[in-house]
Amino acid sequence: PPAHSRCDWIGPPDRHSHLRPVIFYVPPEESALERRLREARQEAQASNQRFWARHNRAFRQEKEEFIYSRLKAKGLEMKDESGQKATLNAEEMADFYKDFLSKNFKKHLQYNRDWYKRNFRITFLMAQVALVRALRWLRRRKKNVEQ
Repeated sequence: PPAHSRCDWIGPPDRHSHLRPVIFYVPPEESALERRLREARQEAQASNQRFWARHNRAFRQEKEEFIYSRLKAKGLEMKDESGQKATLNAEEMADFYKDFLSKNFKKHLQYNRDWYKRNFRITFLMAQVALVRALRWLRRRKKNVEQ
């Protein structure tokens, strides 16, 4: 982002996690509370990036293995006569999706728990920052009225 930017910048989707990375704006006079909020947001983003990159990699690998094994069982190759990648029908792929989700249920459950914890913490910090800023604004306004 340019040096004069005063907001977060969101990039294009990551090719592994498919999440859009964020470059967080750091104000020149960031308070300790604001820093804690930004760092909590950065940690949440990094954790999400790691989880979804691993998850998507495992998904692609297991999907390819599933397709290969099903095609092999049918006596087919990975590419058809025209050179295009062979595919399975929707019902066969539904079997894969169901199995993959069942196999990874506990991982998703743990991810969701962690995600909620992080987001509650972020929400709490955001409320604190908003309150501090509102009180600061009210003090300045009161000071200006008195003058």
